Amino acid sequence: MPFPNIDPVAIEIGWFAIRWYAIAYLAGLALGWLYVRALVTNAGLWGLKPGGPGIATKGQIDDLLIWAAVGVILGGRLGHVLFYGLVLNSSYYIDNPLKIFAYWEGGMSFHGGLIGVVVAIIFYARSVGLNMYQLGDAVALATPIGLFFGRIANFINGEIWGRPTTLPWGVIFPNAHPAGVPRHPSQLYEAFLEGLMLFLVLNVLARYAKALHRPGLITAIFLILYGFFRIFVEVLFRDSNNKLGDSGWTLGIVLSLPMFVAGAYFIWVAMREPAKAVSAPPQASGPPIAQPQPAPETAASREAALALSDIDEGASEPAREDDGLSPKGPPA
Repeated sequence: MPFPNIDPVAIEIGWFAIRWYAIAYLAGLALGWLYVRALVTNAGLWGLKPGGPGIATKGQIDDLLIWAAVGVILGGRLGHVLFYGLVLNSSYYIDNPLKIFAYWEGGMSFHGGLIGVVVAIIFYARSVGLNMYQLGDAVALATPIGLFFGRIANFINGEIWGRPTTLPWGVIFPNAHPAGVPRHPSQLYEAFLEGLMLFLVLNVLARYAKALHRPGLITAIFLILYGFFRIFVEVLFRDSNNKLGDSGWTLGIVLSLPMFVAGAYFIWVAMREPAKAVSAPPQASGPPIAQPQPAPETAASREAALALSDIDEGASEPAREDDGLSPKGPPA
């Protein structure tokens, strides 16, 4: 199957150009932001009173978006430079230092972006007094959206192709060597596994298995499943030149292994306390409502009460004699 040969530049007006890679990141951030806003205000998902306040406000998520965007861009780019640049090709960025900032040309590390987002969530949650594990769960539920668009952008750029294959959907990538050989479209495999499949699994667990009642559990499942899917594709399909020596291990595999350890930690965090139950409605705040107190007794009020008592007794005496209900003796 020939490569569709889509121009990596989506829009070009003179010197101004927007690449599909940048559009993929913007689409992932925008859709993820909208989804997280809907999640955090749905109180029932988090074990709170349905219809009540959620774990955060939409305004707080708007602020978090700025932190997360900075974290994913800086972390993703610096991660690429450190992990894939200095470790595997130490001379390139040393000889071309300005290329460190050319993120629009591609070259973003998921693992670096993940670290950047985690740091952003921790700092923001602590600054506003929110639960960082719950915020992390909300972001984890939306992250596969960005992963899906990112892998589609990798395919459009014709990068990180797979191994040679004779399967009918093998793609001939123009920059691969040897040329003219059909290869696994490993970018599309990862878009399916790390994007669509991961999104489906996490959101089914959140909505039908009450996984959000245990803060940190969704984050744990995300880390473990992403690590598994990434290693699965790296081992079986991806034709990577990022191998470390003669070990056969790629840098992607090495960076994904710690995700299992981190996932185990978040499982411990989630399971150390009982799952949240539906909380009672919040009590109204403010000073206690004053209860009416009886008026103080005076001499005049005592005399009035005695007079009323005499009237009541006088009115009730005939009724006791003539009501026809009391037995009467024989006439004298």
